[in-house]
Amino acid sequence: MRRMLLVASGLVFLAGVPLFVGTEQTDRYFAWTVQPPITAAFLGASYWASCIFELAAARQRIWVRARVAVPAVLVFTTLTMVVTLVYLDRFHLSSTEPWARFVTWSWLAIYLGVPVMLGFLLLRQLREQGSDPLRVAPIPTGLRWLSAGQAAIMLLAGAALLLDPAIASWLWPWKLTALTGRAVGAWLIGFGVAALQATVEGDFDRIRIGLVTYVSLGALQLLALARYLSALQWARPVSWIYVGFLLSILGLGLVGLVLSTRSPFRRGLPPRQA
Repeated sequence: MRRMLLVASGLVFLAGVPLFVGTEQTDRYFAWTVQPPITAAFLGASYWASCIFELAAARQRIWVRARVAVPAVLVFTTLTMVVTLVYLDRFHLSSTEPWARFVTWSWLAIYLGVPVMLGFLLLRQLREQGSDPLRVAPIPTGLRWLSAGQAAIMLLAGAALLLDPAIASWLWPWKLTALTGRAVGAWLIGFGVAALQATVEGDFDRIRIGLVTYVSLGALQLLALARYLSALQWARPVSWIYVGFLLSILGLGLVGLVLSTRSPFRRGLPPRQA
């Protein structure tokens, strides 16, 4: 599992480069042409935050400290595989740009293979002998409610975009196509699953990597937003709600990290290895 997460972290880092850095050249360097550029920046920020999530999980030697990442990654990659197959004609499979064509075929191979391999490894991990350590660093109730609320918002918004991307005309602060709407929806559900699992875990020691990821996600998405402020429809309340939501993600991550350093950690029962 650790090797799989390590490889996955490298893959999502590479996926984020043409999206977050080359936001206006996705027709040449990415698997499909992403418009407007702010959508590419959003996707790139999500990939880079996921890179931190998976890399941090891969470094954990105890399963309970890594598992918050695995179901989220499995759900996201599975949904993205489905979206890819639905819109396969939009991808640069026969592009005149050699790099775009290479990236596209690599994308297809990765998203057809990773969900299967990760699902197999997760099932094998769940069959391992051992027990979880006791919860000794409980998350305050207020933070758990906030995390649960954020999870609900991301899961509901993600499901809405996946089922009917046309809903983005009033749900999202900038224009999304059917493909990008569903790609964004897959990310929202993936992060929503992680936030929900973190809420259920209820222990700082178990979700520390999630807190680091939350800080990264909030900061990267705010940076993406700062680059394309004019792309948002500021006359609509949803734009301000979006900014507030990103700030709440960043804030929860920072507060959680500060509080987690003040929590006394103790060893519980013999834990399962990651």
